[in-house]
Formats: sequence, structure tokens, C-alpha cells
Amino acid sequence: MTRKSQLALFIAALLPTNALANTIEGVVLNNQGKVVTNATVEVEGSDITAVTDASGKFVITDLKSGLKELHITAPGYAHLHRDITFSDDKSQSITFNLERSPIEVIDIEATPIHMSAMESSSPVSVLSGEQLRRQQAATLGDSLEKLPGVNTNFHAKVASTPIIRGLSGPRVLITQNGLDVSDVSRVGPDHSVASEASTAKQIEVLRGPATLFYGSGAIGGVVNVVDNRVPTDSTTRGEWNLEHNSVDNQKVASFNATTGTDSFAFYADAFWREADDYEIPVAAELAHDDHNHEEHSGDYTVANSNEESDGFTLGTSYLFDQGFVGIAVEQFNRQYGIPGHTHGGEDVNSAEESVYADLDQTKVQLLGEYNLDNKWLNRVNLRAGFTDYEHAEIEHGAVGTTFENETNELRVDLMHNPFAQWNGGLSFHYKHSDVEAQGSEAFTPPSQTQSFAIALMEEKHFGDFLVQLGGRVERVTIDADNVLLPNIDAHAHNDTGVHDDHAGNTRVFDVEQEFTPVSLSTGVVWDFAPSYNLGLSVSRSERAPSVSELLSFGPHIGTGTYEVGALFDIHEDGHFGLSEQALDLETANNIDLTFRKTQGDIGFILNAFYNQVDNYYYQIDTGLYAESGHDHGDEHNHDHGDEHDHSSELPVYLFKTDDVILHGFEAQFAWQLTNEFKVDLFSDYVRARLKDGGDLPRTPPLRFGTEFSYQTNKLSAHLHVTRYQEQDRTAPEETTTNGYTMLDASVSYDLSVLNQDVSVYLRGTNLTDTEARVHSSFLKNIAPRPGRSFALGIRGYF
Repeated sequence: MTRKSQLALFIAALLPTNALANTIEGVVLNNQGKVVTNATVEVEGSDITAVTDASGKFVITDLKSGLKELHITAPGYAHLHRDITFSDDKSQSITFNLERSPIEVIDIEATPIHMSAMESSSPVSVLSGEQLRRQQAATLGDSLEKLPGVNTNFHAKVASTPIIRGLSGPRVLITQNGLDVSDVSRVGPDHSVASEASTAKQIEVLRGPATLFYGSGAIGGVVNVVDNRVPTDSTTRGEWNLEHNSVDNQKVASFNATTGTDSFAFYADAFWREADDYEIPVAAELAHDDHNHEEHSGDYTVANSNEESDGFTLGTSYLFDQGFVGIAVEQFNRQYGIPGHTHGGEDVNSAEESVYADLDQTKVQLLGEYNLDNKWLNRVNLRAGFTDYEHAEIEHGAVGTTFENETNELRVDLMHNPFAQWNGGLSFHYKHSDVEAQGSEAFTPPSQTQSFAIALMEEKHFGDFLVQLGGRVERVTIDADNVLLPNIDAHAHNDTGVHDDHAGNTRVFDVEQEFTPVSLSTGVVWDFAPSYNLGLSVSRSERAPSVSELLSFGPHIGTGTYEVGALFDIHEDGHFGLSEQALDLETANNIDLTFRKTQGDIGFILNAFYNQVDNYYYQIDTGLYAESGHDHGDEHNHDHGDEHDHSSELPVYLFKTDDVILHGFEAQFAWQLTNEFKVDLFSDYVRARLKDGGDLPRTPPLRFGTEFSYQTNKLSAHLHVTRYQEQDRTAPEETTTNGYTMLDASVSYDLSVLNQDVSVYLRGTNLTDTEARVHSSFLKNIAPRPGRSFALGIRGYF
């Protein structure tokens, strides 16, 4: 027992009897009767917590009378909920027994109620700890792609965003500590996410009710990157990492540290990454025909896939008895090549001819928590952020196109005391984004998007049933006073007639659109037998279309298309004009069914989902072509079915709406064979189709695989095998992608150096050197996955 626990028990013994009523002491054991150290005992609906000491004991004081729900958690064990009634005339002593869980149970942060993969009515996933460090990559989508239900839109390793159950782009909200990351990654696949995994504590993927606290636009889900930039305690701790990867000569260095005094806490992190063009096991005939591949000593590389990134974060907070308040400033810089985006010239590796992106972001976050001794409220959470983002595309040694995004955001969560045993609260959310693109490839006009929202989220236990409710009402305004409608010479490739003499004239519009999305969600979890539960979640979510979906009009070289927004349409005379169709909200009607085994040597999570999205915004191929404004000698490599050599033209794609259906499953099994050896099996699948027939483009294929893990106090070894099946359900002008198998392995060994914990590791990826093309990638024909690679690294903890 710690000195603190001993002191609490000694004081409790000296107090009069009426004070003892508010004290509970206990011990946490596992199913073998051994003590569990560092287990957390929390009183639901409050900030009251205790951590077990070396003897597995804990003490909680100052409890009010009435029914209390205790939540007990510990790494490697299933969570335990226990209801205890406290009266005014006695204290209590209790023993909690935790059961082992082969599937790690980690709580989602920044939500008003406890949500985890084993407890919530809707599916959630968390990547943290050693698993996060083992899977982290230079881009967010590539870091998360091994999670069930999550894929990457792999853009030649220089950029990627997550695809959740077939949905991506503006339908997946990416946040940092609950606030919008505020980049332009959802505008185009060649735009990198301005967030770093190497300094993160955990990365969360949410669907269902929890997304309502972030924004109505997240009908596909929310990816929340969590770090400790505004520290909530002053314990001195940290980690550092050095790594080298063979496939692209990548070098990575990162660290994060927290320290402080009783009243003030300080945080710092930094990272640096540099990589050359990456090697691929591409077929020789393709490499010789495709100038986007360069041969070096028998190995082929994807030209212009190099990158250099660095950044740092400084944060501080004031700690007091009722909570904390703090501020953090981050500077994030990234320069990376854009493969497939060159403007003429034979040497695509030339620094003068290659096109690359220069990303620069400054982010300020203010976070706070205040715990109240109030009849109605028990906690107020404050999150505020300011982001200044700039993404410049450099061509011919000069800035060609610049994307800017300046965002202000404020979120206040009011968490109430348990009311008739309901736990939850209200969230008030304001966000204002000012986005501007300038240059030859600025395919969206400058615009301002403003939203006000109020959201409610509640949960309550009814015996063996847990009920979760959520709702959100939002007001979204889009203003753009310089919307351009060029009178372009759009024509079919077989058109040999005389083109429009008036091509080039541009009309200008002032556009203001207002939307009121309303989203509702309800779910229930039934613990129908010991260690088993069933979850059902039903939601109806509305989303306002994004600026790029509405107002685009111009060449988008990242996708190899000439994009036209839904505000416009092709008239009978063959020219583009304003659309006569109403601009509707996109509405997703989703049902999720989950079956889980939560504890024991065998655990599993089986999810099945059905999602009908009405007024789904997507692009159709008009069959027309338009001048890009550049000589893109490589555009025939994009997957749009163009077999003609019209090097300066791009296919015209128009945003339209239609009703679509997405359904599929995720399956995860874990078997703890011994204390050291564990086997994981997984699979996921999504079928994405138009309601009236036809397939949506770039839908990830069926995949399945296994992971074998061996873990002791010093040694950790993992063998990961994933099979991606052929994807032949394709949209018009889209090609089939062959199936492939990926074999990855890693081993690490822990040792102590100068009284510091150090881990040395070796990680191998694509060990069979398989040619693997990602079907959801716009660059699958010119940029397959990297070939065989080995990463050697060392990581330290303090």
C-alpha cells in the first residue's frame, strides 16, 4: 500500500462515524486471485478516480450518498462495471475481480461517456501503445489501414487519408484532440493530413453516436489523434525514437516529454523525417513504358515520391484542484513530391520539372476542464483552436497553386450529474473556416464556411441493458463571392468538328448556401450472458455538401480530372451552366449489429452494417475532355480508361447526387493460447453500389488475415499476414485490381541502459516483395505499394 493510501485509511479511522459513510476501500484481483496493480477505479459521472498500488488496494473518499456506478479498468483486462449504494451510516470495503481480455480494451477520449470496442453500442477502434508504434507510418491513412473496417487511399506513400467502410474525403472528419485538423486533405488525395502519428498517444476511430459530438459531416466516421500537448498532470515521463528504413532510405527521429510542478505542467515534442523515392517490385515492361518509374541498380522507384517533414509542439497548463487549463502551439512543416504530377520534360526526377508540395501549418489549442460541485453540472470541458494552414504546389521552381485554410473553432461540453441514472451532457460547437486557393490549378473558389451546433449524448444502464442516445442540430453557411464558371471547350475525343469560338469567357457568381443538418442516433448493448453481449445501433445523419463538391470548376491534377461541382450542369446546348436541381443534404440511414465475447482466453468482435445514403455526392464521367492548362504528358496513367494521347487534356468529371447502399462486415478474433502466445484473425468487407444499379469507384476489396504474437517481459515478436482479394466490382472506366498477399514481421527486445528502458526493434514489410496495387488509390497504375523493406530502430522511455 502506498503512503497516500495508508494516510487516507489512517485519517478515515480518526474521523467520526458519519464521515465514514463517504469512504470506500478495496482491492482489485485477477481471476487467479493475484493483485492487479495500476488499475483505475472511477466513479461514473464524476472526476473521482483512484489507482491501485503494489498491493492492488485503493481508497476513495468524499463520496455522496446514493447509487454510484464504478468503472474498473486495467491493461490486458476486460472492463468491469459495478453498482454500489452508499448510505449515511457506514463505509464499505469491496473486492473486484477482473477477467482477462485477449482484445485490448481502451477507452475513447474526448467523449462524455465511456466508449470502447467491447462496451459501446456502435463500433469504435483505438490504436495505441506498442501497436501504434509498430504500425505508424508517414501518413495517417497508412498508419490506420490494419484496423478492421479501415483502409487507406494510398497516394504513393506521400499522402493518404482513412477510408472507413468505403467512405472517405469530406465524410470522414479528422481531428486532433477533438478539434478539426483544418487542413485541405479532404479536398484531394494528393493533399497530406497535417497530423503526426509518431508523437501521438493514441488514434481513435469512431462511428455512431460519438461522432455527433464532432460534427454532422462525419457520416462516415471520425478519426481523432490524441496527444498530451496540453498536459493534465505534471508527472515526468516521455519517449524518444530513432529509425531507418531501407525501401526509401527513410530516417525518422521523434520525442515527447512531460514534466512540471504541483501547479504547472509542461510538454514538448518534436519529430523529423526524411525519405527518398521508394522502391517497388514493378514488372520490367511497365517500368520501361512508364516514365514515372526510374531504374536504379536494378531496383525501380516511384519518381517524385520523396518527402521531408519536421515539426514541434510546446504546451503548458495550470493545474488546480478542480481541473486544469492550458495552451499549446504546434508548428508542422512538410515537403513532398507529387507523383504523376509533372508538366512536360523527360527527366521527371529533375528538381526543376518535378512538382512538389510545401505544407506549412501553425496550430494553437486551448484546452481546459473544470469540475463543479453543483446540483446540476459536474464538469465543463473547453476546447478552442486556431489553425493557419498553407499548402503550396511548386512547379518549375516557382509557386504554381496555393491552398490556404484559416480556421477558428470553439467547443464547450457541459456534463451533468447523474439524472435518474442517466450520464452524459450537452455540447455547443462553433467553427469558422476561410479557405482560399490561388493559381493555375485552383479548382475551387475562395469561400467561408461557418457552423453552429448543439449536440446531446446520454447513456443509462437498465439491468443487463445499456442504452445510448445522441442527437445534433447544426446550422451550416457557405459563402463564396467569386464563383467562376468558365465557358470551357469541353468535347469528346472523337470530336473533329469546329470548337466553340467563345471558349474562355468566364461568368462570376456570388453564392450563399445555408443548410440545417439534423442527426439522431440510438443504441443498446445487451449483456445476455456472462462474457457475451449484443449491440444494436441505429442512426440517421445528415451532411451539408462541401465547397469542393458544390463549387469546383477546374483542373484537379491530383486526381487527373477536370472537376465540375454540383452547382453546375451540362445544358442541352452542350455548355455548362447553373444546375436547376436543388442542392440537398446528404442523408445516411445506418444500422449496426455487433456480437462480442468480451473476456476469457478467446475474444471476438463481429460487426455487420447496412448504410443507405440518400443524395450521395459523387463524380460521374461526362465523356468530355477539357484543356488542363498544362502539358501533362503522364495523365494517361490515371485510371480513367483514356487510351488516347491527349497529353494536355483531362476528362471532365461532374458532381451529381444519387442514392447509394453500403453494407458489409468486420470480424476480429483473438485467442490467448498461453501467457506469451496469441493468435489474431480478422476480416472486413464493404459492398458499395448505386441503389438503382452500378458500383461506386475505388471501393476496397475483401481482405482477411492473421497475426501471430509472442510476448515476454523482454521480447516481443509479431508475424502479420493479410490477403487482399481481387476487386472486380468497378465503376465505368475503372479497371479491375488483382489480389495480393502482404507478409509483415517485427521483433523487439527491451533492455536497460543507464537506468533507462530501451527497446531495439527490427520491422520487415512486404517480405515477399509482392507487386501490390491499392484499388482505392488514384495512382494505383503508377504507384504500387513499396517493395520489401526493413526498418531498424531504437526507442527509449523515461
